[in-house]
Amino acid sequence: SESLSVSELAAPLDMPLPAAMKHLAVLSDAGLVKRHKSGRIVSCALDATPMQQANEWLERYRRFWSANFDRLAAHLERLP
Repeated sequence: SESLSVSELAAPLDMPLPAAMKHLAVLSDAGLVKRHKSGRIVSCALDATPMQQANEWLERYRRFWSANFDRLAAHLERLP
């Protein structure tokens, strides 16, 4: 994926550079952003793999709860 410098990423944001750097650090800690330093320039690139893994985990539970709620609704409809 494309890498951009921290300054390039922060430019369109309505926040100071240090605040943008803190946000990028959180994303980096979560494994969503890969950082690379070349001299004084820190570049960042998106890595969506952890988000895809989280989405897969959530989807499994969505299917589980959806099926259980469907069974509950069917049971409640049979009650007098």
